[in-house]
Amino acid sequence: RARAKARERGLAVTFLVWDALRADELGRAFDTALDVGLFHSLAEGDRAPYARSLHGALAPGGRAFVLCWSDRNPWGFGPLRISRRELRETFAGPFEIRTIAEEALESLLPDAPVRAWLAHLVRA
Repeated sequence: RARAKARERGLAVTFLVWDALRADELGRAFDTALDVGLFHSLAEGDRAPYARSLHGALAPGGRAFVLCWSDRNPWGFGPLRISRRELRETFAGPFEIRTIAEEALESLLPDAPVRAWLAHLVRA
């Protein structure tokens, strides 16, 4: 669907499916990377390798946006909860952290939106 929408809008966009822990092996450099729900699914031991891989896949000055479930969600189910501190500790070395903003995601849950963090990162 994303490819069709991009074509309809005349956008020159590249979509790839690849192992996120090996994105730096693509042999390409991207200006922008979007992570919508991947980071919070990674095991703790995969987070630093993911940050290095993401850094290697971006051109100098390239931007990454990481959207993940927040540790401020009250429920005992769903993806791993990520704290603002965990985001900072994972990405602070290879990236300049522009912002880590609290966001609300639409959900099927009746009582409340899902709380999330949206990190805006720039490759140093």
